[in-house]
Amino acid sequence: MTYHNVVTHQAQRAIDQPHFFILSKGKNAGKPLKKSCPNCFLITVKEETESENLYWIAYTLWKANFWHQHQIGSVIPFIRIIDFKSCFRDEVLRAYKQHQKHIEFVHRIRQLESLQQHYSKTMEQIEKLKWALLQNQLR
Repeated sequence: MTYHNVVTHQAQRAIDQPHFFILSKGKNAGKPLKKSCPNCFLITVKEETESENLYWIAYTLWKANFWHQHQIGSVIPFIRIIDFKSCFRDEVLRAYKQHQKHIEFVHRIRQLESLQQHYSKTMEQIEKLKWALLQNQLR
């Protein structure tokens, strides 16, 4: 496992290492993002493959609602950076203890994401076709 750094993202900060972002506020706090947004953490690593591995660990934690137990705040829930750092580090270490299983998991998730994107495009095309047929029927 290589070293990863977690900091609060600042828009003016230049980023020259492989990285991704984690949403820190709102109901989707803990969600990994490829592009920055307000209220997010920045995770940097030394290698692109490590960035991908950490991204999918973060994605798994978010989908499993892992971060809900760490959210505080009554109006807008958020995750403290110190809580995120310690919990994320622990989960990364746990995932890397079973590294081969994690690699297989990432491969399967990527396949499913690709399939989901394909089906989403297909559904959009079906909706457009249905709309065109409806418009044609009204003429």
